[in-house]
Amino acid sequence: MQAMIEQLQHMKLTGLLEAWREQQALPTYHDLSFDERLALMVEREYIRRQNQRMQRRLRQARLPVHATLDAVDFDVPRGLKKIQFLEFAQGHWLQENLSLIFLGPTGVGKSFLAAVLAHHLCKQGHTVRYIKTADLLLELKLTKADGSYPKLRKQLAAYDLLVLDEWLRDPLSLYEAREILDVLDERFRKASCLFATQIPVEQWHPQIQDPTLADAILDRIVHDAMKVSLRGESMRKLTSKLIPQKENDNPALSTKQQENKTDAKPKNETSAKSKAKGLQETTDD
Repeated sequence: MQAMIEQLQHMKLTGLLEAWREQQALPTYHDLSFDERLALMVEREYIRRQNQRMQRRLRQARLPVHATLDAVDFDVPRGLKKIQFLEFAQGHWLQENLSLIFLGPTGVGKSFLAAVLAHHLCKQGHTVRYIKTADLLLELKLTKADGSYPKLRKQLAAYDLLVLDEWLRDPLSLYEAREILDVLDERFRKASCLFATQIPVEQWHPQIQDPTLADAILDRIVHDAMKVSLRGESMRKLTSKLIPQKENDNPALSTKQQENKTDAKPKNETSAKSKAKGLQETTDD
């Protein structure tokens, strides 16, 4: 028996081994047939391996926040359609090698929504890498110095989804535009990208120093990308603890301040439901 245990450990079948030990300890399993008990042990091992792979994908994705679809507040008026977002979460667009563009001003939740979507797609079995555009350019530059540049380029081409946050926040130099073009070209109609940006698409071209490279970069994005335009107030503002809900709900106000605020309606009042949900949407955007 000890030999079997050691063999299972050597093969790293720890889920199967745990299930076997559980069956040995609990009499309720003794009434099951051999096939039924074996099926339960195999199922335990399968679930363990699936969970391990999912955790590995989540670590690999390097998400700024690990949040689920339930954390998204669809009641906040910012142009986000629940049906559309949940459809994106199904991942059909990845199978068609399409891309997404999240557009909108600071604070509306572009980065958070991208992270939620990436997290859900990781759990579905897709490989994802989330990175700010400036960090990607720096990483490409550093890997050229240490000799790991080809490895990084191969990894970037292999992800099912590459999320580029703060896309074109800063203008791209000639060198940077070439690097970005190479990354996008290797993924063009082979894998998907998600761009989160404050810059409207019609203003992308001037953000790229070289007009020819600008044409090439945009040509590899805009024709196969679905656009989601977000609007509204900053989620950070709406979820700030410093914004009073009602005049008597803020204990930090002095008695005199409370008196002065009598009959005054707060300007930044939001629904309790929006604040309860939106509190989770405070990541960088």
